[in-house]
Amino acid sequence: MTQKKATIPVCAVFDIGKTNKKLLVFDQNYQILHEEQVQLDESLDDDGFPSDDLLQLTNWIKNSFQVLSENPNYDIRALNFSAYGASLVHLDGNGKPLAALYNYLKTLPKTLRNDFVEKYGSDIYRQTASPDLGMLNSAMQLYWLKNQKPSLFHLIRHSLHLPQYCSFLFTGQPLSEITSVGCHTLLWDYEKHNYHAWVEAEHLHSVQQKPMLTNEVVVDTATGRAIGIGVHDSSSALVPYLRTFDEEFVLLSTGTWAISLNPFNQEPLTTAEMAKDCLSYLNYEGKPVKASRIFAGNEHERQVKHLADYFNVNVNYYKEVRFDTNLIMHLRKKYKQATPETADVTLDSPFVERNINLFKSYEEAYHQFMLDLVAQQIASLRLTIGRKGVRKIFVEGGFSKNEIFMNLLADAFFHKQVFASEIAQASALGAALVIHEHWNSQPIPEQIIRLKRYY
Repeated sequence: MTQKKATIPVCAVFDIGKTNKKLLVFDQNYQILHEEQVQLDESLDDDGFPSDDLLQLTNWIKNSFQVLSENPNYDIRALNFSAYGASLVHLDGNGKPLAALYNYLKTLPKTLRNDFVEKYGSDIYRQTASPDLGMLNSAMQLYWLKNQKPSLFHLIRHSLHLPQYCSFLFTGQPLSEITSVGCHTLLWDYEKHNYHAWVEAEHLHSVQQKPMLTNEVVVDTATGRAIGIGVHDSSSALVPYLRTFDEEFVLLSTGTWAISLNPFNQEPLTTAEMAKDCLSYLNYEGKPVKASRIFAGNEHERQVKHLADYFNVNVNYYKEVRFDTNLIMHLRKKYKQATPETADVTLDSPFVERNINLFKSYEEAYHQFMLDLVAQQIASLRLTIGRKGVRKIFVEGGFSKNEIFMNLLADAFFHKQVFASEIAQASALGAALVIHEHWNSQPIPEQIIRLKRYY
């Protein structure tokens, strides 16, 4: 008689990015057992602007979960969702989508923005910890609909941020969640810890449900499965660190943008900080996270192409360049260096002002570029570190693998512990971890994050 194979208790997570849509399955040790990824074709909204195809996305989520749920190897105890922010799905009274999933890259008409500021004053951006980002302030999408498409606006019963719409597909409950509401949306008054008064003044009732904390779930009565209410992906990527480390830290998450995140800086956001690309958002416990950013990944991509053309080498040649302390010392003596005090975090790297003809080799030019880029990075990090300070800096993403970047950063913050961090599928992992208590009887493993310290 053959023994039946035991099913594995798991948590499934949909991780919805702008480019890649993923479905991942985690076991109780948070190892990835299954992963699938698709790129869905965009469609055009009613203005002819490209956007994620909501119907196609909805069908993929439903169909791929149906297939997964029929897999005899898995006992799906929980389901959660991480997704990009600043995107709303508008539902009618029957819970059906009314409009396109409008792209946050759409241009907000200047007249509308000026009208808004005239009504409510420019200090509203500081009060809601939301830099003036046009459609990236998701509440402005509703303001735009109200003024530009009033017949559509008046049909809307619920406006759900994308992570909560994904959850709604399984629960039927139109819920609001704190990380989605609290991330540069213009919705949340950080001083009053509630929706800002302008939201009520404009009768934006479709987004005014009381936001729930991210660790809350809806239990499916048929299966007993815990269904999460979704989480904003940037907030989700911070969860593994918050659940793993007791000591205060700053996380530098690097990709196209290098984003510094400090969940322990409670200092109110100032107008001066916002002018330097600082903002605050709410973490999964509803606490403010001070954040700053520079366009470092994009700048790196531009400059390595430029250096490759000039020195006639492969565009990926920088990966072969080893950190050279003597070269750094030579450059610091030979050229006037940018400092965190002189490097403007809102502009291009200071390297763009340098004469590339002065450098004898690719290695010399690339080391100088990294000196300039790191000067900006230090300035950006200092904005989030604040007066209180932290002892640990974790760097994840592309620059965590760049030993020149990491050595220069560790040298600048010699009085702190600087680590390169490696974590698989951080935002999806965060979505599973945030509902840990609802599906997993095991303790959270200590080795979720791999660290390498730089001195």
